[in-house]
Parts: sequence; structure tokens; C-alpha cells
Amino acid sequence: MKSKVQFRLRIYRDDSIAIGPGKVQLLEAIAETGSISAAARRLGMSYRRAWLLVDEMNRALGSPAVNTAAGGAHGGGTALTTVGQKILQHYRAIESTARTAAAADIAALTRLLAP
Repeated sequence: MKSKVQFRLRIYRDDSIAIGPGKVQLLEAIAETGSISAAARRLGMSYRRAWLLVDEMNRALGSPAVNTAAGGAHGGGTALTTVGQKILQHYRAIESTARTAAAADIAALTRLLAP
């Protein structure tokens, strides 16, 4: 069995996760699809769950990460704000920096795993 290395960075505000891997993945899917419902389908979660994650994140931040527009004759839409875009940029940069900085230790730990 092949090992998989994952960094699980979470930033808390009080007792809730303000920014974490699931929320970052949801932000990326929203950016790609322009829709919370389409992003939820892509990630295999319910619209309600996706909406609750977006709402929790938006309430934890000084400014929202996601803006939504209600549906209508031309449909609604969802887009990342500048804050949402910065979250993706910084989160992925932290992952990359950590992966590079920890490469030797990750390799050493991986060698300790059973074949």
C-alpha cells in the first residue's frame, strides 16, 4: 500500500474552524463553477452542508470570502471576493512551503512505514 502525505492546516476562530482544507477545497470549487450548488455536487456534499461551511467561514472573517447573488431570470451566481482569493493563495503557499521545508523529515517518516 502506498503512503500519502497530507498537511492539514486549520486556522480557528474561537471554537470553529475559520479556514481549513475542506473550506479551501470548497472555495476552489466555487471559483471554478461559479455556484455553491455546483461546487457541492463536485465535492459530493449536500448544498446545505456547503452553504453552512460558506456561512461559517464568512462569519469568522473580517470580510466575506464569498459573495452570492440570488437566482432570477438570469440565474444567480457565486464568486470569491478578494478575501476568498487571498485565502486560496496564502493557504496553498503555506502548504507548498511546509512540504518543501519538511521533505527530508517526511521521507524519514515514510521509510518507517510498513511495506
